[in-house]
Amino acid sequence: MNIVVLDGFTMHLGAELWDQFKDFGELTIYDRTEDKDIIERAKDAEVVVTNKVPLSAETLAQLPKLRFIAALATGYNMVDIEAARSRDIPVSNVPIYGTDSVSQHAISLILELSNNVGMHDRSVKSGEWSSSKDWTYWNKDVLALTGLTLGIVGYGRIGRLVGEIAHALGMKIWAADVIETNPPDYEGFAWKSIEDLFAGADFITLHCNLTSENTEFVNADLLKTMKRTAYIINTARGPLINDQDLADALNNGTIAGAGVDVVSQEPISTDNPLLKAENCILTPHIAWSSNLARERLLNIGVDNVRAFLEGKPANVIN
Repeated sequence: MNIVVLDGFTMHLGAELWDQFKDFGELTIYDRTEDKDIIERAKDAEVVVTNKVPLSAETLAQLPKLRFIAALATGYNMVDIEAARSRDIPVSNVPIYGTDSVSQHAISLILELSNNVGMHDRSVKSGEWSSSKDWTYWNKDVLALTGLTLGIVGYGRIGRLVGEIAHALGMKIWAADVIETNPPDYEGFAWKSIEDLFAGADFITLHCNLTSENTEFVNADLLKTMKRTAYIINTARGPLINDQDLADALNNGTIAGAGVDVVSQEPISTDNPLLKAENCILTPHIAWSSNLARERLLNIGVDNVRAFLEGKPANVIN
């Protein structure tokens, strides 16, 4: 079995974890693969492992030996699923691996916007505390979360865990989802429409899938319905938000702040308006990437290959 990994660098994991694939045959790992090199590198592969390297219908047509595609991600838009299906090539993804990691990051963005830890760290190191006449100072108020409302858009595994953590911090929880089932048993929870959630929540965090229907649903019209004191968090998918509209809302004081781990184009373009927006925290799509989540992701990817070779493909999306 010839196995080719097209973008192993994404995972930042040690060789001993990748070596699990060697149990199945010959393994070749490329850190990164540009589009022009895909066919040359994968032409003899029976199994291709990819995180973000695209496998279009045109590319798949030129990989005659390919039998299985292992997507090391939950999203699988990098693969032309219909083209793979037409050739009876199963495509497997990893549907559950980063729930705790993404939830932790979403909460960390909420806490940073509330406590301004990074700003005050820079202030102290610049000498402001040393020169202060008082034993304490703050350049921006610390916002108590107790009693505030967190609105969660997309109440799946991640949304529910974020709600549990936020509730433990004293917040009320509202959720908006296409399916309203299994509400939590703690007090302060309520189902809300998108409109009511945006109009009333103090923090809003996005945990929904990206679809053609909700692309850029967070736009100027929706943002202007939010409280001027409200914040928005996005650790889901960048195109859920119109970047320019969010930047305008921040710069105009329409909302108080934002914490964004994903943007419409990644890597972020140098002219993305969020880079210069007021009170906007940006992180480079790392919510998924805790060490535990990455190890889990790779291990499940190995299990997917093993299941295929045993004739019982798992997590097949086509």
